[in-house]
Amino acid sequence: MEYVYYFANASLTLRVIEYLNSRPWLGINFITVIHDLDGWVVKIKLLGHLNSEEEGDFRAVLDEYGIYYQPEIQVKMAMWALEIGKSPLYVIANYQVAVVAHGSPNPAEIEEFCHQFIEDLGYSPQTLL
Repeated sequence: MEYVYYFANASLTLRVIEYLNSRPWLGINFITVIHDLDGWVVKIKLLGHLNSEEEGDFRAVLDEYGIYYQPEIQVKMAMWALEIGKSPLYVIANYQVAVVAHGSPNPAEIEEFCHQFIEDLGYSPQTLL
């Protein structure tokens, strides 16, 4: 099972990562986090299937923080490349997307990305709050 959602800012994305980290029984295969100018695209792939109650709860949390998302072809291809084992650097160079994290959900990667982006830019866009 996989879920692709769009989140407006880093805080919401981090809440989802914290939610996932607090529920190891969900069986996360990987999570991909991509930043774009307007927000964050997050793909969550589970190892197995959830029962209907678990899936309802899971979707409710995702829907509370973000919206179900159908990414454009370039982002779909980037996520596919990561899934088949291409490195984040390869994907960044070939698909021109900002891959923030891929693999195990780790809030530190998102926080570091935001810190570096703000430091280099000199101000904080809404998506990084």
